[in-house]
Amino acid sequence: MFWKMGKKLVKLPATEVDMTAAKYKPQRVQAPHLTGFWLKLFVMLIEAPIIGSMILILLKNKNRITEILKNTVIPEAPMFIPEFPPKESEPDVFCLEEDGKPEERVELALQCLPDYNPGCIWISDPTAPFRYWKIRDYAYAYKSKLTTPSQVAEHFISAIEESNNKNPLAPLLISYDPDEVRRQADASTQRFKEGSELSILDGIFIAVKDDIDCYPYPSKGGTTWFHELREVKKDAVCVSRLRCCGAVLVGKTNMHELALGTTGNNANFGTTTNPHAPDRYTGGSSSGSAAIVASGLCSAALGTDGGGSVRIPSSLCGVVGLKTTYGRTDMKGLLYHSGTVAIVGPITATVEDAILVYAAILGSSPAERVSLKPPLPCLPNLSSCGSWCSTGSLRLGKYTETLEIVIPELHEMFIAHVVSIGSEALSQLNPDLEDGKLARLTYDSRINLALFQTYSASDYVAAQCLRRRLMHFYVEIFKKVDIIVTPTTAMTAPIISPAALTVGETNLRVSGSLMRFVLAGNLLGFPAISVPVGYDKQGLPIGMQLIGRPWCEASILRLAAAIEETCAGPKKMPVQFYDILKGNLM
Repeated sequence: MFWKMGKKLVKLPATEVDMTAAKYKPQRVQAPHLTGFWLKLFVMLIEAPIIGSMILILLKNKNRITEILKNTVIPEAPMFIPEFPPKESEPDVFCLEEDGKPEERVELALQCLPDYNPGCIWISDPTAPFRYWKIRDYAYAYKSKLTTPSQVAEHFISAIEESNNKNPLAPLLISYDPDEVRRQADASTQRFKEGSELSILDGIFIAVKDDIDCYPYPSKGGTTWFHELREVKKDAVCVSRLRCCGAVLVGKTNMHELALGTTGNNANFGTTTNPHAPDRYTGGSSSGSAAIVASGLCSAALGTDGGGSVRIPSSLCGVVGLKTTYGRTDMKGLLYHSGTVAIVGPITATVEDAILVYAAILGSSPAERVSLKPPLPCLPNLSSCGSWCSTGSLRLGKYTETLEIVIPELHEMFIAHVVSIGSEALSQLNPDLEDGKLARLTYDSRINLALFQTYSASDYVAAQCLRRRLMHFYVEIFKKVDIIVTPTTAMTAPIISPAALTVGETNLRVSGSLMRFVLAGNLLGFPAISVPVGYDKQGLPIGMQLIGRPWCEASILRLAAAIEETCAGPKKMPVQFYDILKGNLM
Protein backbone atom coordinates (compact mmCIF):
# COMPACT_ATOMS: atom_id res chain seq x y z
CA MET A 1 0.00 0.00 0.00
CA PHE A 2 3.06 2.27 0.03
CA TRP A 3 6.61 2.58 -1.27
CA LYS A 4 9.70 4.41 -0.06
CA MET A 5 10.86 7.73 -1.47
CA GLY A 6 14.03 8.73 0.33
CA LYS A 7 13.22 8.84 4.04
CA LYS A 8 9.48 9.09 3.42
CA LEU A 9 6.83 6.47 2.86
CA VAL A 10 4.42 7.19 0.01
CA LYS A 11 0.97 5.66 0.20
CA LEU A 12 -0.80 4.46 -2.91
CA PRO A 13 -3.93 6.45 -3.70
CA ALA A 14 -6.92 4.82 -2.01
CA THR A 15 -8.45 4.09 -5.42
CA GLU A 16 -5.43 1.91 -6.30
CA VAL A 17 -5.24 -0.08 -3.05
CA ASP A 18 -5.91 -3.81 -3.32
CA MET A 19 -8.21 -4.14 -0.33
CA THR A 20 -8.18 -7.94 -0.49
CA ALA A 21 -4.50 -7.89 0.46
CA ALA A 22 -5.12 -6.07 3.75
CA LYS A 23 -4.38 -7.86 7.02
CA TYR A 24 -6.28 -7.38 10.26
CA LYS A 25 -3.53 -6.56 12.76
CA PRO A 26 -4.83 -5.09 16.00
CA GLN A 27 -2.07 -2.94 17.47
CA ARG A 28 -1.81 -2.31 21.17
CA VAL A 29 -1.29 1.24 22.32
CA GLN A 30 2.22 1.54 23.71
CA ALA A 31 1.95 3.56 26.94
CA PRO A 32 2.47 2.94 30.66
CA HIS A 33 -0.35 2.00 33.05
CA LEU A 34 0.07 4.31 36.04
CA THR A 35 -1.77 5.25 39.21
CA GLY A 36 -0.93 6.62 42.64
CA PHE A 37 2.53 8.13 43.18
CA TRP A 38 3.84 7.07 39.75
CA LEU A 39 0.93 8.78 38.00
CA LYS A 40 1.64 12.04 39.84
CA LEU A 41 5.35 11.79 39.02
CA PHE A 42 4.65 11.08 35.35
CA VAL A 43 2.40 14.14 35.06
CA MET A 44 5.06 16.31 36.70
CA LEU A 45 7.64 15.04 34.20
CA ILE A 46 5.58 15.46 31.01
CA GLU A 47 4.60 18.98 32.03
CA ALA A 48 8.27 19.90 32.52
CA PRO A 49 9.66 21.98 29.59
CA ILE A 50 12.41 19.73 28.19
CA ILE A 51 12.00 16.24 29.61
CA GLY A 52 8.26 16.37 28.94
CA SER A 53 8.82 16.93 25.24
CA MET A 54 11.27 14.02 25.13
CA ILE A 55 8.80 11.64 26.81
CA LEU A 56 5.96 12.64 24.48
CA ILE A 57 8.15 12.26 21.39
CA LEU A 58 9.06 8.76 22.57
CA LEU A 59 5.39 7.85 23.08
CA LYS A 60 4.47 9.17 19.65
CA ASN A 61 7.28 7.24 17.99
CA LYS A 62 6.37 4.00 19.77
CA ASN A 63 2.81 4.34 18.46
CA ARG A 64 3.89 5.29 14.91
CA ILE A 65 2.22 8.68 15.14
CA THR A 66 5.23 10.56 13.80
CA GLU A 67 5.81 7.97 11.09
CA ILE A 68 2.25 8.17 9.78
CA LEU A 69 1.61 11.91 10.11
CA LYS A 70 5.02 13.40 9.29
CA ASN A 71 7.04 10.77 7.43
CA THR A 72 4.35 9.47 5.09
CA VAL A 73 3.03 11.08 1.91
CA ILE A 74 -0.78 10.76 1.89
CA PRO A 75 -2.05 11.44 -1.64
CA GLU A 76 -5.65 12.28 -0.72
CA ALA A 77 -6.88 15.83 -0.12
CA PRO A 78 -8.03 16.67 3.41
CA MET A 79 -11.67 16.14 4.43
CA PHE A 80 -12.39 18.40 7.41
CA ILE A 81 -15.92 17.15 8.07
CA PRO A 82 -17.50 13.89 6.94
CA GLU A 83 -18.63 14.08 3.31
CA PHE A 84 -21.25 11.47 2.50
CA PRO A 85 -22.39 9.91 -0.76
CA PRO A 86 -26.13 10.09 -1.55
CA LYS A 87 -28.26 8.08 0.87
CA GLU A 88 -29.22 4.55 -0.15
CA SER A 89 -32.94 3.77 0.06
CA GLU A 90 -34.17 1.71 3.02
CA PRO A 91 -37.22 -0.58 2.75
CA ASP A 92 -40.29 -0.47 5.00
CA VAL A 93 -39.57 2.72 6.91
CA PHE A 94 -41.45 5.70 8.34
CA CYS A 95 -40.04 9.10 7.37
CA LEU A 96 -40.14 11.93 9.90
CA GLU A 97 -40.15 15.71 9.48
CA GLU A 98 -37.21 17.40 11.19
CA ASP A 99 -39.19 20.63 11.46
CA GLY A 100 -42.14 18.95 13.16
CA LYS A 101 -42.81 19.02 16.90
CA PRO A 102 -40.81 16.45 18.91
CA GLU A 103 -43.99 15.02 20.42
CA GLU A 104 -45.43 14.49 16.92
CA ARG A 105 -42.29 12.62 15.85
CA VAL A 106 -42.53 10.45 18.97
CA GLU A 107 -46.14 9.64 18.14
CA LEU A 108 -45.07 8.50 14.67
CA ALA A 109 -42.27 6.46 16.21
CA LEU A 110 -44.84 4.77 18.44
CA GLN A 111 -46.71 3.65 15.35
CA CYS A 112 -43.51 1.95 14.11
CA LEU A 113 -43.40 -0.40 17.10
CA PRO A 114 -45.01 -3.84 17.43
CA ASP A 115 -48.33 -4.07 19.28
CA TYR A 116 -47.95 -3.58 23.01
CA ASN A 117 -49.10 -6.33 25.37
CA PRO A 118 -48.96 -5.31 29.04
CA GLY A 119 -49.13 -8.97 30.03
CA CYS A 120 -48.49 -9.45 33.72
CA ILE A 121 -46.98 -6.03 34.34
CA TRP A 122 -48.32 -5.80 37.88
CA ILE A 123 -48.27 -9.48 38.84
CA SER A 124 -45.16 -10.63 40.69
CA ASP A 125 -43.83 -13.91 39.33
CA PRO A 126 -40.53 -14.96 40.94
CA THR A 127 -39.97 -17.54 38.18
CA ALA A 128 -40.19 -15.01 35.34
CA PRO A 129 -36.86 -14.02 33.73
CA PHE A 130 -35.51 -10.57 34.44
CA ARG A 131 -36.49 -7.79 32.09
CA TYR A 132 -36.18 -4.04 32.13
CA TRP A 133 -39.37 -1.97 32.24
CA LYS A 134 -39.87 -0.27 28.90
CA ILE A 135 -41.17 3.24 28.32
CA ARG A 136 -44.50 1.75 27.23
CA ASP A 137 -44.72 -0.14 30.54
CA TYR A 138 -44.49 3.12 32.45
CA ALA A 139 -47.04 4.80 30.17
CA TYR A 140 -49.45 1.89 30.62
CA ALA A 141 -49.05 2.00 34.41
CA TYR A 142 -49.71 5.75 34.46
CA LYS A 143 -52.76 5.57 32.19
CA SER A 144 -54.16 2.58 34.09
CA LYS A 145 -53.72 4.45 37.39
CA LEU A 146 -51.50 1.66 38.74
CA THR A 147 -49.06 4.38 39.79
CA THR A 148 -48.25 8.01 39.03
CA PRO A 149 -45.10 9.88 38.03
CA SER A 150 -45.14 11.45 41.50
CA GLN A 151 -45.06 8.05 43.18
CA VAL A 152 -42.28 6.90 40.89
CA ALA A 153 -40.40 10.12 41.74
CA GLU A 154 -40.43 9.20 45.43
CA HIS A 155 -39.09 5.74 44.62
CA PHE A 156 -36.41 7.35 42.45
CA ILE A 157 -35.37 9.83 45.15
CA SER A 158 -35.13 7.05 47.77
CA ALA A 159 -32.99 4.96 45.43
CA ILE A 160 -30.65 7.86 44.65
CA GLU A 161 -30.23 8.53 48.39
CA GLU A 162 -29.31 4.90 48.93
CA SER A 163 -26.91 4.97 45.98
CA ASN A 164 -25.26 8.16 47.25
CA ASN A 165 -24.49 6.53 50.61
CA LYS A 166 -21.94 4.16 49.08
CA ASN A 167 -18.41 4.14 50.39
CA PRO A 168 -16.32 4.93 48.44
CA LEU A 169 -18.49 7.46 46.63
CA ALA A 170 -19.75 6.28 43.24
CA PRO A 171 -22.37 8.85 42.24
CA LEU A 172 -24.66 8.35 39.29
CA LEU A 173 -25.68 12.03 39.34
CA ILE A 174 -23.33 14.92 40.14
CA SER A 175 -25.99 17.65 39.85
CA TYR A 176 -29.38 16.74 41.25
CA ASP A 177 -32.28 18.43 43.07
CA PRO A 178 -35.02 16.16 44.47
CA ASP A 179 -37.45 19.09 44.66
CA GLU A 180 -36.96 19.77 40.94
CA VAL A 181 -37.65 16.09 40.19
CA ARG A 182 -40.82 16.26 42.31
CA ARG A 183 -41.95 19.43 40.54
CA GLN A 184 -41.67 17.88 37.09
CA ALA A 185 -43.26 14.61 38.22
CA ASP A 186 -46.19 16.41 39.85
CA ALA A 187 -46.82 18.38 36.65
CA SER A 188 -46.84 15.12 34.69
CA THR A 189 -49.17 13.49 37.22
CA GLN A 190 -51.59 16.38 36.80
CA ARG A 191 -51.53 15.99 33.01
CA PHE A 192 -52.41 12.31 33.34
CA LYS A 193 -55.29 13.20 35.67
CA GLU A 194 -56.59 15.62 33.06
CA GLY A 195 -55.99 13.23 30.15
CA SER A 196 -53.68 15.78 28.53
CA GLU A 197 -50.33 13.96 28.59
CA LEU A 198 -47.91 15.33 26.01
CA SER A 199 -46.52 12.10 24.54
CA ILE A 200 -45.51 8.53 25.39
CA LEU A 201 -42.45 10.14 27.05
CA ASP A 202 -44.59 12.08 29.53
CA GLY A 203 -43.53 11.10 33.06
CA ILE A 204 -40.55 9.09 31.80
CA PHE A 205 -37.41 9.58 33.86
CA ILE A 206 -34.43 10.64 31.74
CA ALA A 207 -30.94 11.68 32.87
CA VAL A 208 -28.58 14.04 31.04
CA LYS A 209 -24.79 13.76 30.77
CA ASP A 210 -22.87 16.56 32.46
CA ASP A 211 -21.55 18.04 29.19
CA ILE A 212 -25.10 18.76 27.94
CA ASP A 213 -26.98 21.81 29.20
CA CYS A 214 -30.09 21.04 31.26
CA TYR A 215 -31.47 24.08 33.08
CA PRO A 216 -31.32 24.78 36.04
CA TYR A 217 -28.31 22.51 36.58
CA PRO A 218 -24.70 23.60 35.86
CA SER A 219 -22.67 21.92 33.13
CA LYS A 220 -19.35 20.97 34.70
CA GLY A 221 -18.14 18.44 32.14
CA GLY A 222 -17.04 16.28 35.06
CA THR A 223 -14.63 18.98 36.28
CA THR A 224 -14.65 20.99 39.48
CA TRP A 225 -14.54 24.36 37.68
CA PHE A 226 -16.09 24.50 34.20
CA HIS A 227 -19.41 25.79 35.53
CA GLU A 228 -17.58 28.82 36.96
CA LEU A 229 -16.85 30.00 33.41
CA ARG A 230 -20.05 29.13 31.60
CA GLU A 231 -23.49 29.82 33.01
CA VAL A 232 -26.36 27.59 31.88
CA LYS A 233 -29.33 29.79 30.99
CA LYS A 234 -31.43 27.31 29.01
CA ASP A 235 -31.62 23.72 27.86
CA ALA A 236 -29.52 22.28 25.05
CA VAL A 237 -31.65 21.76 21.93
CA CYS A 238 -31.82 17.99 22.47
CA VAL A 239 -32.91 18.46 26.10
CA SER A 240 -35.56 21.04 25.21
CA ARG A 241 -37.06 18.54 22.76
CA LEU A 242 -37.37 15.93 25.51
CA ARG A 243 -38.90 18.51 27.83
CA CYS A 244 -41.52 19.31 25.17
CA CYS A 245 -42.48 15.63 25.30
CA GLY A 246 -43.07 15.72 29.07
CA ALA A 247 -39.96 13.82 30.16
CA VAL A 248 -38.88 14.15 33.80
CA LEU A 249 -35.27 15.32 33.59
CA VAL A 250 -33.68 14.05 36.77
CA GLY A 251 -30.25 15.72 36.75
CA LYS A 252 -26.73 15.55 35.34
CA THR A 253 -24.89 12.25 35.21
CA ASN A 254 -21.29 11.60 36.19
CA MET A 255 -18.75 11.30 33.39
CA HIS A 256 -15.06 10.93 32.60
CA GLU A 257 -13.66 14.43 33.06
CA LEU A 258 -14.06 16.57 29.91
CA ALA A 259 -15.00 13.35 28.05
CA LEU A 260 -11.25 12.68 27.65
CA GLY A 261 -11.31 9.00 28.63
CA THR A 262 -13.11 5.73 28.04
CA THR A 263 -13.20 4.09 31.49
CA GLY A 264 -15.43 6.55 33.34
CA ASN A 265 -12.88 7.21 36.07
CA ASN A 266 -13.50 10.53 37.84
CA ALA A 267 -11.48 11.35 40.94
CA ASN A 268 -13.29 14.68 41.35
CA PHE A 269 -16.69 13.32 42.36
CA GLY A 270 -16.08 9.59 42.70
CA THR A 271 -16.10 6.98 39.96
CA THR A 272 -19.45 5.51 38.93
CA THR A 273 -19.22 1.73 39.15
CA ASN A 274 -20.69 -0.93 36.89
CA PRO A 275 -24.13 -2.10 38.12
CA HIS A 276 -23.24 -5.66 37.04
CA ALA A 277 -19.94 -5.71 38.96
CA PRO A 278 -19.23 -2.83 41.37
CA ASP A 279 -15.49 -3.51 41.28
CA ARG A 280 -15.38 -2.73 37.55
CA TYR A 281 -15.65 0.32 35.35
CA THR A 282 -18.79 1.33 33.48
CA GLY A 283 -16.84 2.52 30.48
CA GLY A 284 -16.93 6.12 29.38
CA SER A 285 -17.08 8.84 28.91
CA SER A 286 -20.88 8.64 29.39
CA SER A 287 -20.38 6.53 32.49
CA GLY A 288 -23.21 7.78 34.70
CA SER A 289 -25.68 7.77 31.82
CA ALA A 290 -25.12 4.08 31.07
CA ALA A 291 -25.07 3.07 34.74
CA ILE A 292 -28.27 4.92 35.67
CA VAL A 293 -30.13 3.13 32.87
CA ALA A 294 -28.57 -0.27 33.65
CA SER A 295 -29.51 0.10 37.32
CA GLY A 296 -33.18 0.63 36.44
CA LEU A 297 -33.39 4.21 37.73
CA CYS A 298 -34.06 5.81 34.35
CA SER A 299 -35.61 4.50 31.15
CA ALA A 300 -33.17 6.57 29.14
CA ALA A 301 -30.24 8.94 29.40
CA LEU A 302 -28.48 11.25 26.99
CA GLY A 303 -24.80 10.77 26.31
CA THR A 304 -22.26 12.21 23.91
CA ASP A 305 -20.13 10.09 21.60
CA GLY A 306 -16.89 11.51 20.20
CA GLY A 307 -14.88 8.29 20.45
CA GLY A 308 -17.37 5.59 21.39
CA SER A 309 -18.54 7.37 24.53
CA VAL A 310 -22.17 6.25 24.17
CA ARG A 311 -21.49 2.77 22.77
CA ILE A 312 -18.60 1.73 25.05
CA PRO A 313 -20.40 2.21 28.40
CA SER A 314 -23.62 0.82 26.93
CA SER A 315 -21.75 -2.36 25.96
CA LEU A 316 -19.99 -2.71 29.32
CA CYS A 317 -23.23 -2.08 31.27
CA GLY A 318 -25.48 -4.30 29.14
CA VAL A 319 -27.77 -1.63 27.66
CA VAL A 320 -28.43 -0.09 24.23
CA GLY A 321 -26.44 2.91 22.95
CA LEU A 322 -27.21 4.69 19.68
CA LYS A 323 -24.65 6.86 17.88
CA THR A 324 -26.41 8.78 15.10
CA THR A 325 -24.99 9.97 11.80
CA TYR A 326 -22.80 13.05 12.19
CA GLY A 327 -25.07 16.07 11.88
CA ARG A 328 -28.36 14.24 12.54
CA THR A 329 -28.77 15.83 15.99
CA ASP A 330 -28.28 19.49 16.88
CA MET A 331 -25.26 20.00 19.18
CA LYS A 332 -26.22 23.48 20.39
CA GLY A 333 -25.97 23.66 24.16
CA LEU A 334 -23.16 21.10 24.55
CA LEU A 335 -19.69 21.85 25.93
CA TYR A 336 -18.14 20.48 22.73
CA HIS A 337 -20.55 21.93 20.19
CA SER A 338 -18.34 22.63 17.19
CA GLY A 339 -16.27 19.49 16.60
CA THR A 340 -16.46 17.09 13.67
CA VAL A 341 -16.50 13.72 15.43
CA ALA A 342 -19.06 13.93 18.27
CA ILE A 343 -22.83 13.53 18.46
CA VAL A 344 -25.46 13.40 21.21
CA GLY A 345 -27.32 10.10 21.45
CA PRO A 346 -29.63 8.04 23.65
CA ILE A 347 -28.73 5.24 26.04
CA THR A 348 -31.72 3.04 26.84
CA ALA A 349 -32.60 -0.35 28.25
CA THR A 350 -34.21 -1.58 25.00
CA VAL A 351 -34.05 -0.88 21.27
CA GLU A 352 -37.66 0.29 21.11
CA ASP A 353 -36.91 2.87 23.80
CA ALA A 354 -33.91 4.05 21.77
CA ILE A 355 -36.25 4.55 18.80
CA LEU A 356 -38.65 6.67 20.87
CA VAL A 357 -35.96 8.89 22.39
CA TYR A 358 -34.11 9.22 19.07
CA ALA A 359 -37.34 10.39 17.43
CA ALA A 360 -37.66 13.11 20.07
CA ILE A 361 -34.11 14.51 19.88
CA LEU A 362 -33.30 14.24 16.16
CA GLY A 363 -33.06 17.28 13.93
CA SER A 364 -30.00 18.86 12.33
CA SER A 365 -28.81 22.37 13.10
CA PRO A 366 -29.53 25.09 10.51
CA ALA A 367 -25.83 25.21 9.57
CA GLU A 368 -25.58 21.46 9.05
CA ARG A 369 -28.70 21.41 6.90
CA VAL A 370 -26.78 23.68 4.52
CA SER A 371 -23.41 21.89 4.65
CA LEU A 372 -24.53 18.25 4.92
CA LYS A 373 -27.96 18.36 3.21
CA PRO A 374 -29.33 15.56 5.39
CA PRO A 375 -32.17 13.49 3.94
CA LEU A 376 -35.37 12.98 5.94
CA PRO A 377 -34.75 10.84 9.03
CA CYS A 378 -36.37 7.40 8.91
CA LEU A 379 -37.42 4.77 11.43
CA PRO A 380 -37.92 1.05 10.80
CA ASN A 381 -41.53 -0.09 10.56
CA LEU A 382 -41.42 -2.88 13.14
CA SER A 383 -45.21 -3.16 13.25
CA SER A 384 -45.59 -4.67 9.79
CA CYS A 385 -45.53 -8.31 8.78
CA GLY A 386 -42.81 -7.47 6.28
CA SER A 387 -40.39 -6.22 8.93
CA TRP A 388 -38.72 -9.61 9.36
CA CYS A 389 -38.42 -9.96 5.58
CA SER A 390 -36.71 -6.57 5.42
CA THR A 391 -34.30 -7.72 8.14
CA GLY A 392 -33.52 -10.90 6.24
CA SER A 393 -32.61 -8.94 3.12
CA LEU A 394 -29.88 -6.97 4.89
CA ARG A 395 -26.34 -7.85 3.78
CA LEU A 396 -23.98 -8.08 6.75
CA GLY A 397 -20.19 -7.97 6.89
CA LYS A 398 -17.87 -8.49 9.82
CA TYR A 399 -14.18 -7.96 10.28
CA THR A 400 -12.33 -10.40 12.48
CA GLU A 401 -9.12 -12.35 12.16
CA THR A 402 -10.98 -14.43 9.56
CA LEU A 403 -11.91 -11.46 7.46
CA GLU A 404 -15.27 -11.51 5.72
CA ILE A 405 -14.80 -7.89 4.73
CA VAL A 406 -11.48 -6.12 4.54
CA ILE A 407 -10.89 -2.73 6.14
CA PRO A 408 -7.37 -1.44 5.56
CA GLU A 409 -5.37 0.89 7.78
CA LEU A 410 -7.17 0.54 11.11
CA HIS A 411 -4.17 1.89 13.01
CA GLU A 412 -4.15 4.93 10.75
CA MET A 413 -7.80 5.43 11.67
CA PHE A 414 -6.92 5.36 15.36
CA ILE A 415 -4.22 8.00 14.87
CA ALA A 416 -6.39 10.22 12.66
CA HIS A 417 -9.19 10.09 15.22
CA VAL A 418 -6.95 10.88 18.21
CA VAL A 419 -5.43 13.86 16.41
CA SER A 420 -8.85 15.11 15.27
CA ILE A 421 -10.70 14.83 18.58
CA GLY A 422 -7.66 15.97 20.58
CA SER A 423 -7.06 19.06 18.47
CA GLU A 424 -10.73 20.00 18.44
CA ALA A 425 -11.06 19.60 22.21
CA LEU A 426 -7.90 21.60 22.82
CA SER A 427 -9.08 24.44 20.58
CA GLN A 428 -12.14 24.91 22.80
CA LEU A 429 -10.28 24.45 26.09
CA ASN A 430 -7.10 26.47 25.40
CA PRO A 431 -8.31 29.86 26.68
CA ASP A 432 -9.30 28.35 30.03
CA LEU A 433 -6.20 26.16 30.38
CA GLU A 434 -3.96 29.17 29.84
CA ASP A 435 -5.83 30.91 32.65
CA GLY A 436 -4.49 28.45 35.24
CA LYS A 437 -7.25 25.87 35.14
CA LEU A 438 -4.98 23.05 33.92
CA ALA A 439 -3.73 22.30 37.45
CA ARG A 440 -7.33 21.74 38.60
CA LEU A 441 -7.87 18.87 36.15
CA THR A 442 -7.37 15.20 36.97
CA TYR A 443 -4.00 13.66 36.21
CA ASP A 444 -5.17 11.53 33.28
CA SER A 445 -6.81 14.58 31.64
CA ARG A 446 -3.52 16.45 31.97
CA ILE A 447 -1.65 13.60 30.28
CA ASN A 448 -4.09 13.59 27.36
CA LEU A 449 -3.92 17.38 26.99
CA ALA A 450 -0.11 17.32 27.10
CA LEU A 451 -0.19 14.87 24.19
CA PHE A 452 -2.77 16.92 22.27
CA GLN A 453 -0.59 20.04 22.63
CA THR A 454 2.17 18.34 20.62
CA TYR A 455 0.00 18.05 17.50
CA SER A 456 0.85 20.64 14.86
CA ALA A 457 -1.33 22.17 12.16
CA SER A 458 0.32 19.87 9.62
CA ASP A 459 -0.52 16.86 11.83
CA TYR A 460 -4.17 17.90 11.84
CA VAL A 461 -4.23 18.31 8.06
CA ALA A 462 -2.55 14.91 7.60
CA ALA A 463 -5.22 13.36 9.82
CA GLN A 464 -7.90 14.86 7.60
CA CYS A 465 -6.17 13.43 4.52
CA LEU A 466 -6.38 10.04 6.22
CA ARG A 467 -10.05 10.70 6.92
CA ARG A 468 -10.81 11.09 3.19
CA ARG A 469 -8.73 8.02 2.39
CA LEU A 470 -10.54 5.90 4.98
CA MET A 471 -13.92 7.20 3.80
CA HIS A 472 -13.12 5.81 0.35
CA PHE A 473 -12.41 2.37 1.81
CA TYR A 474 -15.69 2.31 3.72
CA VAL A 475 -17.74 3.56 0.77
CA GLU A 476 -16.34 0.65 -1.23
CA ILE A 477 -17.26 -1.78 1.56
CA PHE A 478 -20.80 -0.41 1.74
CA LYS A 479 -21.24 -1.24 -1.94
CA LYS A 480 -21.10 -4.90 -0.86
CA VAL A 481 -22.79 -4.86 2.55
CA ASP A 482 -25.52 -2.85 4.26
CA ILE A 483 -24.25 -3.16 7.83
CA ILE A 484 -20.84 -3.90 9.35
CA VAL A 485 -21.02 -6.10 12.45
CA THR A 486 -18.32 -6.03 15.13
CA PRO A 487 -17.96 -6.48 18.86
CA THR A 488 -18.54 -3.07 20.42
CA THR A 489 -15.37 -3.39 22.50
CA ALA A 490 -12.37 -5.71 22.46
CA MET A 491 -12.80 -6.47 26.18
CA THR A 492 -15.48 -6.52 28.85
CA ALA A 493 -15.55 -4.15 31.83
CA PRO A 494 -12.03 -3.62 33.26
CA ILE A 495 -11.32 -3.83 36.99
CA ILE A 496 -11.00 -0.58 38.95
CA SER A 497 -7.70 -0.27 40.79
CA PRO A 498 -8.36 0.90 44.39
CA ALA A 499 -5.76 3.66 44.04
CA ALA A 500 -7.53 4.92 40.92
CA LEU A 501 -10.58 5.92 42.96
CA THR A 502 -8.69 8.69 44.75
CA VAL A 503 -5.94 9.69 42.32
CA GLY A 504 -7.19 8.45 38.96
CA GLU A 505 -5.18 6.39 36.50
CA THR A 506 -3.90 6.38 32.96
CA ASN A 507 -4.22 3.14 31.02
CA LEU A 508 -4.12 3.91 27.33
CA ARG A 509 -3.82 0.21 26.46
CA VAL A 510 -7.24 -0.40 27.98
CA SER A 511 -8.56 2.69 26.18
CA GLY A 512 -7.23 1.30 22.91
CA SER A 513 -8.99 -2.02 23.48
CA LEU A 514 -12.25 -0.30 24.37
CA MET A 515 -12.07 1.96 21.29
CA ARG A 516 -10.75 -0.57 18.77
CA PHE A 517 -13.99 -1.10 16.83
CA VAL A 518 -15.89 2.16 17.38
CA LEU A 519 -13.84 4.83 15.63
CA ALA A 520 -15.34 4.63 12.12
CA GLY A 521 -18.58 5.96 13.56
CA ASN A 522 -16.80 9.06 14.83
CA LEU A 523 -14.04 9.86 12.33
CA LEU A 524 -16.25 9.08 9.32
CA GLY A 525 -19.60 10.01 10.87
CA PHE A 526 -21.46 6.73 10.32
CA PRO A 527 -24.44 5.71 12.47
CA ALA A 528 -23.80 2.83 14.86
CA ILE A 529 -25.54 1.08 17.72
CA SER A 530 -24.42 -1.21 20.53
CA VAL A 531 -26.93 -3.88 21.53
CA PRO A 532 -26.43 -6.44 24.34
CA VAL A 533 -25.91 -10.02 23.15
CA GLY A 534 -24.89 -11.94 26.27
CA TYR A 535 -22.26 -12.27 28.97
CA ASP A 536 -18.71 -13.53 29.32
CA LYS A 537 -17.63 -16.31 31.70
CA GLN A 538 -17.51 -13.81 34.57
CA GLY A 539 -21.06 -12.68 33.95
CA LEU A 540 -20.02 -9.33 32.43
CA PRO A 541 -22.13 -7.90 29.58
CA ILE A 542 -21.01 -8.13 25.95
CA GLY A 543 -22.24 -5.73 23.28
CA MET A 544 -22.49 -6.14 19.51
CA GLN A 545 -21.97 -3.10 17.32
CA LEU A 546 -23.80 -2.46 14.06
CA ILE A 547 -22.34 0.22 11.76
CA GLY A 548 -24.59 1.51 8.99
CA ARG A 549 -24.35 3.68 5.91
CA PRO A 550 -24.68 7.44 6.40
CA TRP A 551 -28.22 8.46 7.40
CA CYS A 552 -29.36 4.81 7.59
CA GLU A 553 -30.32 4.70 11.28
CA ALA A 554 -33.46 2.77 10.33
CA SER A 555 -31.44 -0.20 9.08
CA ILE A 556 -29.28 -0.57 12.18
CA LEU A 557 -32.28 -0.07 14.46
CA ARG A 558 -34.21 -2.75 12.57
CA LEU A 559 -31.39 -5.27 12.88
CA ALA A 560 -30.75 -4.33 16.53
CA ALA A 561 -34.43 -4.98 17.33
CA ALA A 562 -34.22 -8.38 15.64
CA ILE A 563 -31.05 -9.28 17.55
CA GLU A 564 -32.64 -8.20 20.82
CA GLU A 565 -35.74 -10.27 20.09
CA THR A 566 -34.14 -13.48 18.85
CA CYS A 567 -30.44 -13.70 19.68
CA ALA A 568 -29.62 -12.05 22.97
CA GLY A 569 -30.93 -14.73 25.36
CA PRO A 570 -32.18 -14.08 28.90
CA LYS A 571 -30.97 -10.98 30.70
CA LYS A 572 -29.29 -11.07 34.09
CA MET A 573 -30.48 -8.63 36.72
CA PRO A 574 -27.60 -6.31 37.65
CA VAL A 575 -26.19 -6.61 41.15
CA GLN A 576 -27.27 -3.02 41.73
CA PHE A 577 -30.81 -2.70 40.43
CA TYR A 578 -33.79 -0.59 41.50
CA ASP A 579 -37.38 -1.24 40.45
CA ILE A 580 -38.73 2.31 40.68
CA LEU A 581 -41.94 1.46 38.81
CA LYS A 582 -43.11 -0.87 41.58
CA GLY A 583 -40.95 0.68 44.28
CA ASN A 584 -38.80 -2.34 45.10
CA LEU A 585 -35.12 -1.77 45.87
CA MET A 586 -33.20 -4.88 44.86
